[in-house]
Order: sequence, then C-alpha cells, then structure tokens
Amino acid sequence: MIIRRAFLGGSRLTSVSSSPAAAVRRHLSTHPESDLSQGHHLPEHPQEPPTNDHKKRPIDWEAPMSLKDDFDLLQRFRSTSGMLGSTISPHYKPHRMVTSPPRPKDITLELLLASGAHLGHSTSLWNPANQRYIFGIRQGIHIISLEQTAAHLRRAAKVVEGVARNGGLVLFVGNRQGQDRAVVEAARMTGGCHLFGKWVPGTITNGTRIVGHGALVEKDFADRASPDGPLTGQDPLRPDLVVCLNPLENYILLHECGLYGIPTIGVIDTDANPTWVTYPIPANDDSLRCIQLIAGVLGRAGENGKNQRIRKTQHDEAMESRMAENMDMEMDGS
Repeated sequence: MIIRRAFLGGSRLTSVSSSPAAAVRRHLSTHPESDLSQGHHLPEHPQEPPTNDHKKRPIDWEAPMSLKDDFDLLQRFRSTSGMLGSTISPHYKPHRMVTSPPRPKDITLELLLASGAHLGHSTSLWNPANQRYIFGIRQGIHIISLEQTAAHLRRAAKVVEGVARNGGLVLFVGNRQGQDRAVVEAARMTGGCHLFGKWVPGTITNGTRIVGHGALVEKDFADRASPDGPLTGQDPLRPDLVVCLNPLENYILLHECGLYGIPTIGVIDTDANPTWVTYPIPANDDSLRCIQLIAGVLGRAGENGKNQRIRKTQHDEAMESRMAENMDMEMDGS
C-alpha cells in the first residue's frame, strides 16, 4: 500500500511516496538531463549486484546469506579495505600477568610503576618502621620507592627459588577479593600449596588436631609420587616458606610461623609493620595488579627452582644407571 503525504511548498501541493525507488525516480525526472525527463524509464535495479572479488562469484542479495557467502564477503572485505584503519599499540592485558608472569630478571621500574606498586596510604596511617621504604609525599599520600620494591622483590624471588630447588614446600596465602587466581597459579608453578580462604588459627601450632586427619603424599626429588600411596598416621606437614600477600589480615598466621621458625615473605604497605615478616616487599597491597605481578614473579622463580631440581635428579639417575651398566659389563667381561 502506498502512503501519500501532503507537503505545502510555496503555492503548490506536492505528493511524495513512501517508496525509496519512487522518490529517486521522481527526483531524477525533475532533472533536465535525466533519462526520465527524456521519456526513458529507470531500470528496476539501477546498480548491478556487487560481485565477490575473492571467488569471482556473484552474491544473491535477495536470498538469505549462507556460510559460504559470509566467508566470501569477509575475504572480499579483507582484500579491499583490510589495510585501512589504525594499528592498535601494545596495551595492558590483565590475564597475561597471571598466566604468563615475568621472570625475576625482567622486573623493571616501569613495570612496577604501571602496576601501581608505588602508591601508599595516607600520611596519618603510616608506620614509622617503613620510613626507609618511602620515597616522598604527594597530596597527603606516601610514595613507596620503587627501587626498594625491585630490590626486595628480587631477593624474595631468590629465596623462593632456593626453597623450591631444595625440595621445600612453599605456601602462598592471599585472602582478599581477586587474589585467589594469582595465588593458585603461583602455587601451581612452584609445586606448593595455596590458601585463599580464612586461616584457621592453630593450623601450625596445633596441626595434629586440626589437619591431623589428612593423608600425606610422598614424592621424590623429581616430583614423582611414591608407589606405596598416601601415608596415614603421620604428623602434619609444615611449610618451609610462607608467602603472604596481605599480612594485615593474617597476623595470626605470621605469629605461628615465627613460633616455629618458618621464614615468611610479605607485601608490606606503608601502614603495616615490616618486622612481621622475614623478607618484606614494600609495595601497594591494595592494588590487584601489583599483587598479581608480585605473586607471578615469585611463582616464576619457584618454577625455575623446581625445574632445576628435576633436571638435576634426572641427570643423577641417568649417571647412576650408566655407572651400573658399566659395572655389569666389567663383571661380565671378567
């Protein structure tokens, strides 16, 4: 059905159709040089349907697009205008800091600055024991020295690497929201344990009653489980190193580690006490990006130490088997 609308233009009444083709035909007919003004008729399809340059096959625009037509149209678009537009520069990808963290030797001040590790708390909340880690004050906020952060982070990475290389158990603890994924990934790379829930008081000092019902899995230096299966009736296993990403909420854990002489690594902000942990890392503990960076670097260091231990064990086993074969050959020859 054609809907006609009346428009008053000057002193004459002009009717306009709602059809686009009719509107174009009427506009061309008023032009003195158009074909319609000379008695010619406008064709039903003024333009030929575009053809696919990729496959040299015309596309039926009236019929529904098939999967092949969509692919041909995509290839045609790429060949004609694929090089247009701007190039996206490298940008921050949050998941890469967890799945592919940097190595300890790749730590730079620019990386720490981008993660917000230099931002401390208000000057009214600072702990005087952190004065050696503070670079200055800006707008009432303490600024942490990134040189101190980088140096302490490299030292903590060497500690984690050494413990993992000697077959020790590393425990990663992070209770704040959003820290669970970084804690789990760091523990997986190190081959240790993780805790992203609430710490149960007495797990270390009174572990026989709290976690004594669990079974222990014995592994060799190549991380191969013992064929005898889990061990029952054994004393609870204590960690050889604890990495705490939020010491303020885990003071009881740090106190229990101090009673049993377990070394600890902690992220110390300007409002925390650096004497709570053995190896402090001055940084912003409220920034999730900073926590992911620190946990990823420590996890990468632990992975390096674990791989060194496995390679050394495999090399020693190969040497022992070779020596045993040589001794058997000598005995057979004699």
